[in-house]
Amino acid sequence: MLTRAICGAFLKLNPRSLWASPVMFVVEVLAVLTTYFTVRDVINGQPAAIWFNGQIAAWLWVTVLFANFAEALAEGRGKAQAAAMRHTRSETLAIKLTMDRAMKIPASQLRKGDVVLVTAGDVIPGDGEVIDGIASVDESAITGESAPVIRESGGDRSSVTGGTRLLSDWIKVRITANPGETFLDRMINLVEGAKRQKTPNEIALNILLLGLTIIFLLAVATLEPFAVYSGTLVSLPVLAALLVCLIPTTIGGLLSAIGIAGMDRLLKRNILAMSGRAVEAAGDVDVLLLDKTGTITLGNRMATEFVPVPGISPEKLAGAAQLSSLADETPEGRSIVVLAKEKFNLRERDMAGLRAAFVPFSAQTRMSGVDLEGREIRKGAVDAIEKYLRDKGKNLSSEIKAIAEEIAKKGGTPLVVAEGDRALGVVYLKDVIKGGIRERFAQLRRMGIKTVMITGDNPLTAAAIAAEAGVDDFLPEATPEAKLKLIREYQEKGHLVAMTGDGTNDAPALAQADVGVAMNSGTQAAKEAGNMVDLDSNPTKLIEVVETGKQLLMTRGALTTFSIANDVAKYFAIIPALFLTTYPQLGILNIMRLASPQSAILSAVIFNALIIVALVPLALRGVAYLPMGAAAILRRNMLLYGLGGLVTPFIGIKAIDMIIVALGML
Repeated sequence: MLTRAICGAFLKLNPRSLWASPVMFVVEVLAVLTTYFTVRDVINGQPAAIWFNGQIAAWLWVTVLFANFAEALAEGRGKAQAAAMRHTRSETLAIKLTMDRAMKIPASQLRKGDVVLVTAGDVIPGDGEVIDGIASVDESAITGESAPVIRESGGDRSSVTGGTRLLSDWIKVRITANPGETFLDRMINLVEGAKRQKTPNEIALNILLLGLTIIFLLAVATLEPFAVYSGTLVSLPVLAALLVCLIPTTIGGLLSAIGIAGMDRLLKRNILAMSGRAVEAAGDVDVLLLDKTGTITLGNRMATEFVPVPGISPEKLAGAAQLSSLADETPEGRSIVVLAKEKFNLRERDMAGLRAAFVPFSAQTRMSGVDLEGREIRKGAVDAIEKYLRDKGKNLSSEIKAIAEEIAKKGGTPLVVAEGDRALGVVYLKDVIKGGIRERFAQLRRMGIKTVMITGDNPLTAAAIAAEAGVDDFLPEATPEAKLKLIREYQEKGHLVAMTGDGTNDAPALAQADVGVAMNSGTQAAKEAGNMVDLDSNPTKLIEVVETGKQLLMTRGALTTFSIANDVAKYFAIIPALFLTTYPQLGILNIMRLASPQSAILSAVIFNALIIVALVPLALRGVAYLPMGAAAILRRNMLLYGLGGLVTPFIGIKAIDMIIVALGML
């Protein structure tokens, strides 16, 4: 990777490539001019000027190359991954289905709308939707995760990605993207940096840097006539060195690398950002919309308590609830079996020996249960069991109704267990909040981000879960229209909104949000609507997206502060060196006590080049993320990077000056 980056640094010397970085383009122009004057000195036989001007020219070229190296290194991180992806795509064959036959063709020849058959062991040839069949898919080539996922026709699990491999069964896939437009193509372009567009923040910063460059260019240009008037001889290489030290070369050389590295950090977390704009927007997000199920909670309601009516022991209620749940394969049913085992050591029974007849759950009865010899046990919703008992000539007791009402107020779901014509008690089902999620919301609150839980639950249940999770607000009984309306309301108030989703019904809200993170396991519509795709389909990573975006902005701000502070220190080396012979009074500014005007100029130019390569690791790794507000981050940057940027050049330039003198380089 280092070898490719070094080669890339030289290739980027092409002015058409370097034009995208105005500061480095100016440095390259100055390097060309200084080289010209050095060659002219050689031709004219001026040995005194050759050595000094030649060193300035060499270090100006090194400055440009170091900046190019930083960008090439940032881009090079994904080259190997992109090559592997491209290799997979080029070798894939597809079984295309037509009206009368099936034929094998290269995946590159598939077009949108084509239908292909994929069998166990085959690589899925392109992005598409499953229209028939069900199969297990290995998505590790894209997501890095080894656990297979199930893909089937219909619903929110029908989307498949080209380059993934089928592990079992078969599926028919309708291709949804032409060659060059697939998810894999977008990943290749992203990791190679081939289509990375500058973000608004980068564009604004480039304009600022260009403005400063023009200002200092005019200032340095006026020094020539002033020097002639005062009787000072100032060569063009010296003026070039002055200009390079005055303009913000440090941040100018690292700006592109910072942006590429920010997207790369997201990719390492298995999140594909469709543009740098999305990463940057994530850093400014101040409202975060999170789905409840699977994000804040574990995904399914779990049994947490057996609440019997007076006269019934908890163990008897647990035993009846367990019997009625043995054939219930839903997560809720399995959790009842597990809870009975954990609390009362109730083991699964020999149902064959008991001659059990199971009653499966149905949407009409909203109950399930089991009939044993002489026993009839039912488990279901409160109103369903109430109707069941009424048919037997009994009413649901007031104790059961009171227990169920209390559970509902807490945000739980009550399931009543009845044996014969009597209700034994209630099973308390509740959404289990993920461990540590409350602390993470508190961390977001310290960052100035408001969290809003979106759920289809009723307001009472939603309020209870929101209070337990620690979110700032919630939207109950959420519909696609309600989500879209809420996002627009926040945006109209000037907020930047982030949201996660995986279904087609989430697509409008994902498209409207400033940062829309679609799950890779979701529908094609959701992935196309969002500006990021979470390859692991883990909704909680939306928090990491925000952290990465903020880290990108913090890194850019910190290095900009350091660069500008750096330039202030260089003035004390260059300005006295230019006019010290004519105006000895300027010697008071030579607080570094540099050996000579020539060593001062050369030391400043060398430091200017070396500081770029010294900061490359920080630009690629990013400034350490801290959950702080904007004002606190600004104060920290001013203290750490502002003061540090002011002090470092004094130490560095003085050390280089001492080395130059010791080696006799002048």
